[in-house]
Amino acid sequence: MIEERKQIVDNFGRPHTYLRISLTDRCNLRCFYCMPEDGIQLMDKPSIMTLEEIISLATSFRDLGVDTIRLTGGEPLVRKNFGHLVEELSKLGVTLKITTNGIVLDKYLDLFQKIGLKKINFSLDTLDKARSIFITKRDFYDRIMQNLEKALEMGMHIKLNIVLIKGVNDAEIKDFIALTKHKNLVVKFIEFMPFKGNEWDWSKGVSKQEILDTVEKKFGKIEVLENPKHSTSTNFKVAGHTGSFAIVSTITNPFCSECNRIRVTADGKMKNCLFANSETDLLSPMRAGEELSPIILNAIKSKKHSRDGMDVKMDAEHYEQNRSMISIGG
Repeated sequence: MIEERKQIVDNFGRPHTYLRISLTDRCNLRCFYCMPEDGIQLMDKPSIMTLEEIISLATSFRDLGVDTIRLTGGEPLVRKNFGHLVEELSKLGVTLKITTNGIVLDKYLDLFQKIGLKKINFSLDTLDKARSIFITKRDFYDRIMQNLEKALEMGMHIKLNIVLIKGVNDAEIKDFIALTKHKNLVVKFIEFMPFKGNEWDWSKGVSKQEILDTVEKKFGKIEVLENPKHSTSTNFKVAGHTGSFAIVSTITNPFCSECNRIRVTADGKMKNCLFANSETDLLSPMRAGEELSPIILNAIKSKKHSRDGMDVKMDAEHYEQNRSMISIGG
């Protein structure tokens, strides 16, 4: 009799097939909604997973049914020997994706093409150079835009991640949508979310409905696209445009009912939800030679149905006990 393959299934019957691995808590930008104003206590080197440990951990998740792995940071491309790591992960037979700010992407585009990594999310909150310097506290805008164009020319599947903040970049919704007229990319607007130290309150947020109203007023007819299974966004297209746009409405319209995502931080802690305060240490047992499968399968049972229990409102007492965004990995 063939033994049934184990899957990572929570108490709500949701199978988890998508893993996000943070490679580092370091970044070459300092976006204020991600990095607290006074910085963070960076992880010391011994507490961070080695490349071999990342590969081993990814293999354990693959063997439990994970078929998609996204590499995040901080900024994942600043991780030492990143090229070797991504080549090894490409051998696991999963769909590999990456989220990057694009600053050093040109160094890896040929490698990505070689190993079949085509799906790249760019964190790009503005199309205005001066505003980019204000948000990121660094001047890499020209380089980022050059690398974006190069990635598009090479046929990469590009999504732009835009965290909308009222009074900062919400006036650019129309400019981002205009990009989709002739460029084959997805513009993904993300509602401003609360994390430790980012001084969140919803008065700074821009809702899904506000975004749709703005787009419709400027561009006319909006086509509603079919959402892929387990999508974290609702997807749309302006009639006649080459590209499309999406909205991640974590605050106003949570998408938790079909969640299939797990996160592992750079120091090897499994988080069941972006907003989860509780974490499961995978690195220590892995270094002790223990089998990870039962730990992972048991840990997912503690996953709450929606936003780590914040079903009704975003509770400051709750999210301030979480990590800052940069040390979670998005």
